[in-house]
Amino acid sequence: MKDYILCLADYVYEEISKSQGKLKNRCVNGYSPGGDAQFNIDEIAESAVLKFVVDRGEPIAVYSEDGGLQLFGENPTHLLIVDPIDGTRPAAAGLEMCCISIAVARLKESPRIADVEYALLKELKSGAYIYGDRHHDNLIYGGYSYPLPNLSQTSELNQMFWSFEFNGHPTSLMIDAYGHLIDLSANTGGVFLFNSASYSISRIITGQLDAYVDIGNRLLKEHPELRAAFLKAGNGHILHLFPYDIAASVLLAEKAGVIITDAFGKSLDNTLLMDLSDHNQQSCIAASTLDLHQKLLENIRW
Repeated sequence: MKDYILCLADYVYEEISKSQGKLKNRCVNGYSPGGDAQFNIDEIAESAVLKFVVDRGEPIAVYSEDGGLQLFGENPTHLLIVDPIDGTRPAAAGLEMCCISIAVARLKESPRIADVEYALLKELKSGAYIYGDRHHDNLIYGGYSYPLPNLSQTSELNQMFWSFEFNGHPTSLMIDAYGHLIDLSANTGGVFLFNSASYSISRIITGQLDAYVDIGNRLLKEHPELRAAFLKAGNGHILHLFPYDIAASVLLAEKAGVIITDAFGKSLDNTLLMDLSDHNQQSCIAASTLDLHQKLLENIRW
């Protein structure tokens, strides 16, 4: 399975690389089943995944952002959870903050993040990748110039380098919740908006970030009266963390020693891999140290 997903990621990487720099990549040509805008570059990536799977000819199930669940061959035993581009907008702009995310679980009824056995993140700008599975202790890396994982020891909020999420999240609510943390860390730390959960979490593994925060789904679950505001920001849809956004990242982060939970501080293990409902959508707080993770939980204004 390792060879399969590494080859799949390589193929998607090559197909996307051919399209880089084309302004038509920024054109929206539809919406995913979850309601997220789909750009031309998403169509290129989705087509590459399906072509690889068909040409490979092995029995397998594939669940992707745009295509949903598709079965190939007779009696597939494994399920690919593929986000061909996590970070569509950076990818459409030719920026670095995007990657292909591939997770593999046994095909069964209602698989969850806890069932993911193999995981891969591959950067779509550099080709560097992080791979891990539940059968080996160590992660495997390619294309990085220094040893990984390289977790920081940052524990102070004013010193953290962190990213957060705004897509589908009402800006005023987010600023009310953690604007004070932006002010606290923007000068003596670093504040970033990447529009990619997988890329953000992988930057904690590389040591470039200390934390990643996406709190929208907790706010909605605790305050259902905010639903209209989230629907407006999401053009009629709830756009929080979908399972395919983090299916690979959670396993890789945990194996690297990152503290990663939902925004309640609870495990993400029970997240269903193929359920896009806002009840199953997620929030996330990931940090390089337990102290920093706890301080984020305590200092965000819920």
